[in-house]
Amino acid sequence: MAGRANEDQPGASRQKPAVDEAAYREAIAHFATGVTVITTNVDGEPAGMTASAVASLSLAPVLLLVCISTHLRTHEALENSGRFVVNVLGEEHEELARRFARSQEGKFAEVRLDPSYELPVLADAIAHFICDVKERIPGGDHSIFIGQVTECTHVPGRKPLVYFKSSFGRIDDPDRAALEPYNIGAW
Repeated sequence: MAGRANEDQPGASRQKPAVDEAAYREAIAHFATGVTVITTNVDGEPAGMTASAVASLSLAPVLLLVCISTHLRTHEALENSGRFVVNVLGEEHEELARRFARSQEGKFAEVRLDPSYELPVLADAIAHFICDVKERIPGGDHSIFIGQVTECTHVPGRKPLVYFKSSFGRIDDPDRAALEPYNIGAW
C-alpha cells in the first residue's frame, strides 16, 4: 500500500487527542510535592510566590529549576533580577504558603526575613537555595528558570510541608507511629 502512512512502524506519527485539562489536573494532583516560596528583589522591592514545581537538575554544576506562570508578577521579577531564592517551607507553614499563593500586595508584611542576605530569605524556612538565573526556557503558559545554586543551607530535624490532592499536609514518620503502642523510644 504505497499511498498509506506506515502507522504500524515504530516512530510513526499519529495524531493523539488532546488531554482533557480537568482529567490532567485530577491525575497530577496525585503527585505529592514539597512546598516552597520563590523570592527575589526588583528595584529594592521583594517579590514572591508559592511554588511546588521545583526540582533538582544537576550536581555538576549544581542546578535546580523552578517553573513560574508567565502571568505572575514574580515571573517578570525573576527575569529582571536574574537571581532568586527557593525557600523550603516546613510542615507548620501552611498559612505562609497560602499567603504567597495569593495575588495581593503586602505579602511580605510581618514575614521575618534573614537580614544577613541581600535577597529575601525567609527566616523560618527549613532550607533555602540562593540561585543565579542561568537560563529561561518557555514551557507553555510557564517559564522554566534554571538556577545555578550559589549558596544553600538547611535546618536539621525539620519536616517539609507537602502538597497532595490539592491540599497541604505533612509527612508522618511510620517508624515512630509503629513504636508508640509499645512506648519504645519515649525515654
